[in-house]
Amino acid sequence: MTLPTGRRRRPAFAAGLATLAMALGFTAVPADAAPPPQLDYVALGDSYASGHGALPYRDLNCFVSQKGYPAIADKLRDVQLTSNAACSGWTMDQVLANLPVAALREAEIVTLTVGANDLNSTSLLFACLPAPTSEECIAERTRVETMLTDGSFAMELAALVTTIHTIAPEAKIVLTGYPLPLDPSHPLAAEVNSLAGALNAVIAGVAHFTNAQFGDVQYVDVTGAFIGHGVGSADPWINFNPDNLRDPANFHPTAEGYRHGYFASLVSQDAFVLN
Repeated sequence: MTLPTGRRRRPAFAAGLATLAMALGFTAVPADAAPPPQLDYVALGDSYASGHGALPYRDLNCFVSQKGYPAIADKLRDVQLTSNAACSGWTMDQVLANLPVAALREAEIVTLTVGANDLNSTSLLFACLPAPTSEECIAERTRVETMLTDGSFAMELAALVTTIHTIAPEAKIVLTGYPLPLDPSHPLAAEVNSLAGALNAVIAGVAHFTNAQFGDVQYVDVTGAFIGHGVGSADPWINFNPDNLRDPANFHPTAEGYRHGYFASLVSQDAFVLN
């Protein structure tokens, strides 16, 4: 992986000190003696950004986990997590209302995972898992499909990204998608996964659109990393308790999902590398 390079300019006096050191015959310090400057990183979003599903939690109000992908990224040599402003259950409006403005003004990397709660995807799953052919399930699927195709969802997400860019104009903004939750062997995989794929397509489209507007916006696809690890697979990276469909951890990544699904996707797609 290419290591990111910080954008901070070296103070002018540093060059002067280097010249003085050479004049006095001081031995130069090896280039790899000092660590590279850390990139200030802010994480925003919903439960998938807070780490819900991977115990233990350091914040039970928002289900913020030290095993979530922002906390894992903070352990990178050249990344410093300055704010994890993510909370389980948050919609785009709630992310907007709780933006950590001071941290964003200094940020060089911002990740954003949001959108599933705006679609009320939990309501869809509750309606369809026990009765996939019911009128309630069909109505929920139609509702979600409409939100994803009428432009309202995309416009709201683009407005949120634009606001983040306005506060942090020098930051790289990384939008992540969501995993396809069900293994292909699951009887509802086609219907549920297709909606998750449609959601990802809209998020990717917004990233492309806003990148064209002001640059430095990237979409990170996590679906490939989760292949073979959906609910119903032999090695699931997504929580599901069949005895309690309303378990809050259901359909959230496990610790393995955050590390090998989300974090690995962010790293492999150079999310923490500045352009």
